[in-house]
This record gives sequence, structure tokens and C-alpha cells, in this order.
Amino acid sequence: MNSAEIFITLFVIMVMVFIYKGVIVVRNSERMVIERLGQYSRTLRPGVRFIIPFIERPREFIWKAETGGSTLSRILGEQTKSNYTQLEAVTRIDIRETVLDFPSQTVITRDNVSVEINALMYIEITNPHDAVYRIANLPNAVEKLAQTTLRSVVGDMELDTTLSSREEINSRLQMTLDDAADEWGAKVKRVEVQEINVPGEVQAAMEKQMRAERDKRAAILEAEGVRQSDILRAEGEKQAAVLVAEGRRTARILEADGEKEALERLKAALGEEGFSQYLIAIRYLDTLKKIGQSSEGDKTVFLPMDASATLGSIGSIKELFSK
Repeated sequence: MNSAEIFITLFVIMVMVFIYKGVIVVRNSERMVIERLGQYSRTLRPGVRFIIPFIERPREFIWKAETGGSTLSRILGEQTKSNYTQLEAVTRIDIRETVLDFPSQTVITRDNVSVEINALMYIEITNPHDAVYRIANLPNAVEKLAQTTLRSVVGDMELDTTLSSREEINSRLQMTLDDAADEWGAKVKRVEVQEINVPGEVQAAMEKQMRAERDKRAAILEAEGVRQSDILRAEGEKQAAVLVAEGRRTARILEADGEKEALERLKAALGEEGFSQYLIAIRYLDTLKKIGQSSEGDKTVFLPMDASATLGSIGSIKELFSK
């Protein structure tokens, strides 16, 4: 092999290496930040892209841990140089929405009760340049900010309010974190509080309080039911008494009307003199009835001297009725 063939072979190898190192295929959900001799050059968008080998190179971005693909927020405490070697330094920045699962942390409420809270954050990178150059460790920074914000939000609430105000906590966390993440080239879509765990003795006290509250409500409902039953019973008895009295009144009115009508007919039939004799005879008979009742046990009954005349008038009345 002569020198010309060796030169051509080396040239072909260099061209292949140049193409292999220079041609990059960027997927639709990815972005790549390119540096030229240590300075920012451009951000590669989806498609087939070309960089100058050995002069331009993708900037590494710490985002996910190597084991299990868990997020950087899984690592607790301050990050040191030795910690960074355990993380995956990616060159392709995923712009899809990512879930960061924060570990549980202890938070003290306004009424001095310690609770453990863990949360989920849904975040996406909107500006790869800012995510790379404005913050050294985006997930860890967001996690620490979420922890301090959570302590501040829950610290202003009592335990009962904390347990019943998850939506308010989520909203306040999302607003604070999104404002900060916007400067870091990211957007916090939403924050969800997963669990709020209270100490065992506090939970037992809360359960006793809940049972007492339920018993109280049950007693109130039972008393209210008895009260309503008594009211309805009294109302029913009142209505029944009113209806009975109304019926009796109506009956007496009808009876009086009937007697009045009968007397008027009788008066019209007997005339003034005959009607007067009738009334005297009726009164006389009533008097005899009373005399008879008062003389029970005594065989002697005294009659007025004009009883025969009265009986005669009754006979006359009989003749009038027969006519």
C-alpha cells in the first residue's frame, strides 16, 4: 500500500468519524443545548442536526438518577460533589411533563402539632437554556423551595384546617413554585398533597372527638325527632278537638234551626191561642216529669189543682194535630 492509498484510507476514516460525531437526531420531545468551545451556541430542536465534532458538544443536564429512573428529589440533604457522580448527566433534555415525588417531611401547624406531609409536583421544562444555565440543580432547587413553602403555608393553619384544606395548600404551593420556576426555565403545572399523617396520640384524640361529636349529633337529632313528634301529636289533637267542637256546634245549630222551623210550622198550624196552650202544656209536662223524678221511692204524687184543665188543653192540641 503506497502513501496515497494510506492517505485516502485515513481521510475516509476521519470523514466517517466526523459524520458519526457530528450528526445528531433529536426526537420530538427532546431539546439539546450546544456549547462551542465552552460558550453557549444554540439549542437543537427536533430533527436531524449537525454539530462540529471536538469543537461543539452538548451541555450535560442533571435531571434523573441512574437507578430506577427516580428523580433527583429522591436524594435527601444537600448535594455534594460525590453525590453528583451518582446521578445521570443527560445531554437530551426531556420537555415533557415530569412528576417529582417529594419525600415526607415534618411540618408544625399553628397549634403546635407535628404532621408528616408528602407531595407530588408536575413540572415541565419550557426553556432549556435557562434550565441549564440559571440553576445548577433544578429538581433539587424546586424540592427545597417546596419544603420551605409547605412549612410556611401549613404553619399558618391549625391541624383541623390543614386536614380539610388540601386544595388551598395545593394552590398556594403551585403559585409560589411556578413563580420561582419560571425564572429557571420551567413551569410547575400543579402540586398535589398525597398524605398528611398525624401522630398516633393526636389521631386517637381526634377519633374520640369525632365519636363524641357524632354522639352529640345523634342525641340532638333524636331530641329534635321527639320534639317534632310531640308537636305533630299536639297539633293533631288540637285539630281533632277543633273538628269535634266544630261538628258539635254545627249539630247544635242544625238542631236549633230544626226546632225553630218546627215551632214556626206548629205556630202556623195552631194559631196564636193554640200555640200558647201547646207551650203551656209542654212546660206543664216537663214540670210533672221533674216532680216524678224528685218523688222516687214515695208513692204519693201531688198534682196541681188545674191539672185537669191542662190535660184538657192537651186533648185539644191532639185534636188540632189530628186536623
